[in-house]
Amino acid sequence: VQLQASGGGLVQAGGSLRLSCIASGSIFTINVMGWYRRAPGKQRELVASITNSGSTNYADSVKGRFTVSRDNAKTTVYLQMNRLKPEDTAVYYCHARTFRLSDYWGQGTLVTVSS
Repeated sequence: VQLQASGGGLVQAGGSLRLSCIASGSIFTINVMGWYRRAPGKQRELVASITNSGSTNYADSVKGRFTVSRDNAKTTVYLQMNRLKPEDTAVYYCHARTFRLSDYWGQGTLVTVSS
């Protein structure tokens, strides 16, 4: 499985961005896709995830502001980020987990929120 993320950038606080991640390769083996982030000086944390059945999971810090979704072909996962805050500044990583619990990561995309 290969993951290609895009959509990061610089935005002012209160603004919006949408991240996209396209999966290729053995996509039929993927069960869950989502996003993690690593802020400067902090550990990587789960932001949001979505299963093949559409069940979602969000970090408390982004609930109500971020929305994770997948396309019908389940090859692309999106992260719509609204009402961004400076503390959302981080490198965001696309993630996929297969049914056999193997983890795959995208290259990371930087999101910078200015105050």
